[in-house]
Amino acid sequence: MSSVKQSGQFTLGEREVYRLGYGAMQLAGPGVFGPPKDHDMAIKVLRAALEAGVNHIDTSDFYGPHVTNKIIKEALHPYPQALTIVTKVSARRDEKGNWLPAMSAPELTAAVEDNLRNLGLDVLDVVNLRSMISAHGPAEGSLEEPLETLIKLKESGKIRHIGLSNVTTKQVEDGLKMTDIVCVQNFYNVANRQDDALIDMLAAKNIAYTPFFPLGGFTPLQSQEINDIAASLNATPMQVALAWLLQRSPNILLIPGTSSLGHLQENLAAAALKLPEEALKVLNTLPQAPQH
Repeated sequence: MSSVKQSGQFTLGEREVYRLGYGAMQLAGPGVFGPPKDHDMAIKVLRAALEAGVNHIDTSDFYGPHVTNKIIKEALHPYPQALTIVTKVSARRDEKGNWLPAMSAPELTAAVEDNLRNLGLDVLDVVNLRSMISAHGPAEGSLEEPLETLIKLKESGKIRHIGLSNVTTKQVEDGLKMTDIVCVQNFYNVANRQDDALIDMLAAKNIAYTPFFPLGGFTPLQSQEINDIAASLNATPMQVALAWLLQRSPNILLIPGTSSLGHLQENLAAAALKLPEEALKVLNTLPQAPQH
C-alpha cells in the first residue's frame, strides 16, 4: 500500500495531518443514502487507509444518514491518538434521500450529538458548518446565527475546532471575526478554480483549504491535456488531478473517497507524484468549467 507521507503535512486544528486524507462519503449507499453494498469492504478500506498513514478522515452523520459514522466507529474505534476526524452539520435527509437545510440551533445541536454518539466520541475534533443557503454552491447571506450555535457548543466542550463549507469569501471573513476558523471546504479542482484568491488568502493565515469533488464530482474531469500528461508520467488522470492540487498550495488538504481498495491505492499513490514544470504550465491554463 502506498504511503501518504510524501504529501507533506499541514496544521488542522491542533494537529499536523498528512495532506492526503480520506473522505468517507462513498462508504454509504448510492446517492450517499442507505447502507453500503459491501459492508466488509468498507471496513477494509478504512483500516487500509490508516495503515497507509492517513490521519485525517472527513465524514458527516448526514451521509447515510448515520451510516458512514457507524462504519468508521466499527472499523477504527478506539481511535489512534493522531487521527483527526472532521465532520459537517447543517443538512438532513428525508425518507427519499433528499438534502434539506437543518441550520436552526436545535437542529445543529442534535446533529453534533448524533455525530458524537455514532462516532463514539466525547468531543469532535473539527465541525464544518456547511452553508445551505443555496443547494447549488456558495451564496451570499449571513451565517451568524448557526455559527453562534457552534461557538456555544465549542465553549461547552462538544467541539474543539470550527470550519466552514460551501461558503463565499465574505462569509469566511465574517466568520473569522466571530471565532477561529481552522479549515474551509469548498468545490475546487483543476477545472473549477473560482476559489483561487480565497485559497491564497487562507494560506497566508495558515488556514487549511479542503476541496470537495477534487476529481470533478458528478461531472468527472475530462481533458485530453490531463490524459496526455498522465500517459507521459505513467499515472492515471485522477492521480494527475490530485497531484496538481497538492502542488497548487501547501494549505490544500485532500479527501478523495472510495469504497474500493484498488481505488484507495491509486489515490494514495498520488502523494508521490511530482508534476514537472511543463505539465504544471499546461494544467494551470486548462479551460475552466462554466460557473452556474
